[in-house]
Amino acid sequence: MNKSKFISYFFLLLTSYLVLPGCGTVDVFEKHATIPRQSWASSYKPEIAFNIEPKDTTARFNIYIVIRHTDAYRYKNIWINVHTESPKGVINNQPLNLQLATDDKGWLASGMDDIFEHRIMITPPNSPERLSAGIYRFKLENIMREDPLKNVMNVGIRLEKVL
Repeated sequence: MNKSKFISYFFLLLTSYLVLPGCGTVDVFEKHATIPRQSWASSYKPEIAFNIEPKDTTARFNIYIVIRHTDAYRYKNIWINVHTESPKGVINNQPLNLQLATDDKGWLASGMDDIFEHRIMITPPNSPERLSAGIYRFKLENIMREDPLKNVMNVGIRLEKVL
């Protein structure tokens, strides 16, 4: 490599290192539960908890369901119940039919080899949630007809702060 190319690459790397972090960061809270033997029985209802600090109560969050599965997953969707408990003890149950694939596009996910990860926003578009300080508990329940549901590796919740 000649000296001018080396200097160009060096300045490009230095600039991206110094400038890109200043573009802003997205605060994310994300937790997953591993599905035993990649076989999600309806009796297994993983619980995921997040502690929202008082400094975050003015922020708004988009809430996502995260699902990882293998290419051998047999369906284009998944039905789950999301049970949410707020710090004040308010419980909400929400059955969701989440689309994972289409006929023309295949899996609607990022993937590597035969593993696919979906991040599906469950808050209404353009309407992020304001969360109170305290512990939020999410319980995820498989409500598909197939029991146990095969080839599901992980399920989780992602809270993404809206800037």
